[in-house]
Amino acid sequence: MRSVGTVLSLVVLATVVATFARRWRIPAPSLLVVAGLAVALLPGTPTIQISPDVIGLVVLPPLLYASAEELSWRELRAVWKPVGVLAVGLVLASAAAVGVVASLVTPLSWQMALVLGAILASTDPVAVTALGRRLALPPKVQMLVQAESLFNDATSLVLYRVAVSVAVASAAANWGAAGGEFLLLAGGGTLIGAVVAGVVALIRRRTEDPVLETVISLVTPYAAYVLAEAAHTSGVTSVVVAGVVLGGRGDRLTNARIRLQLHAVYGTVVFLLESVVFSLIGLALPAQVRALSEGDRAWPLYALAVAGTLIAVRLLWLAPLSAVVQRKGGIQRPNWRVPVVLTWAGTRGVVPLAAALSIPVTAKDGSALIERPLVLVLTTSVVVVTLVVQGFSLASVVRRSGIALEPDHTEREEAAARCRLADAGIRRLEELSELEAVPGVVIDRLRRGLNARLDDARDRLADSTVESADLVYRQLRRDLIAVEAAELRRLYDEHTISDTTRRRLQRSLDLEEARLADV
Repeated sequence: MRSVGTVLSLVVLATVVATFARRWRIPAPSLLVVAGLAVALLPGTPTIQISPDVIGLVVLPPLLYASAEELSWRELRAVWKPVGVLAVGLVLASAAAVGVVASLVTPLSWQMALVLGAILASTDPVAVTALGRRLALPPKVQMLVQAESLFNDATSLVLYRVAVSVAVASAAANWGAAGGEFLLLAGGGTLIGAVVAGVVALIRRRTEDPVLETVISLVTPYAAYVLAEAAHTSGVTSVVVAGVVLGGRGDRLTNARIRLQLHAVYGTVVFLLESVVFSLIGLALPAQVRALSEGDRAWPLYALAVAGTLIAVRLLWLAPLSAVVQRKGGIQRPNWRVPVVLTWAGTRGVVPLAAALSIPVTAKDGSALIERPLVLVLTTSVVVVTLVVQGFSLASVVRRSGIALEPDHTEREEAAARCRLADAGIRRLEELSELEAVPGVVIDRLRRGLNARLDDARDRLADSTVESADLVYRQLRRDLIAVEAAELRRLYDEHTISDTTRRRLQRSLDLEEARLADV
């Protein structure tokens, strides 16, 4: 019962902190880590042991799936070459650099230093996506950051397995076998993810039950992950591929009502899991520090050295890559702002922590891996540093760089699209009017609504300061919905209508209010 109470308390704490983070408009992952650290340092706080199975099997799949669903096929095709360079080349360079630095400045042997480098070599998709939601980055930059974090885990995982085999079994690194294992992990994970996505698409096309659709969507990432891991391929890659494939076809698989429900359910699941997992990172660090030996008390300096190495290598790798990409795009004077933003956005998070927790406690000969606690502390410390330092300052870096999209740009793009949509609807109405297939009163009613939307969009494009008729309509309609909802409650309280009728009418009002908020 105590463990259940601890978990419930953690959920409450994480939810409260994440709620305040949204209200204060600061990065929720960063504030959650700080809150977790603060709570862990309080007297009487129970020690929390994080299981790698819980993170890898319970937390990661839905978070990875939700991040992958946000990727656009069109934008991904435009950046696949630099993503491939970063997902392989930068991971290898980061692992090597961290391994060298760690072996020189820390008490770690070169074998365990290589393990640490492999763990921290890749950026974390959960942290990157959670931080990136607040930033108005250009589409290609946003896609590059997210796609890199989603596709570099296969490389990091192969390096990790090779490094652990060297550290645990004292075997020589077999890089030829590592290349074959990389193809197995990445290729097998891609194949299984695509198959799972295809099967799920077939099922979802044949059902319109909102409850069943919700269950299928929640089970999909777990199915992709478990099947891939059972086949000894990359579960992370499988989930990512399934999410990308299904996310790009979501509007063709379900109707509007189901999409609204799925969005609400998945939003809740992602919010809770992200809140809990980032709090756990902060909560776990003090207990891990207490497990260190006396000779490892300089761990803060070691962590700063490793974090600085990761940032420096990332910048040195991204600067020339960005220059080449910009030159190919016709830009003669490369922009330094893009590589700086990309460098600062490369945070670590949940995936490295899960990898560090998976390090065996003993070697093949039965002896204890005495360096494991230090690797675990350094991993968690670097994660905390990147989430807190880079997380809190990322928005400022983006703003100072000048590459962020202005709100006016997004609004004008949306207004122009609304004009095109309204024009398409009006043309279709004219066709129906000529065919006399619909009563004239219905045509007139629909035409008035479309013309109101068209006028509102044109006002926005013209930067009109006059409050549009459509905006006034939405405000008045919200007031009327509030009056109707009060009348509905009165009818129910007076036993004039049944609870079933009340729920159906309330849902209808809720859907209309949600549509008004989205306009």
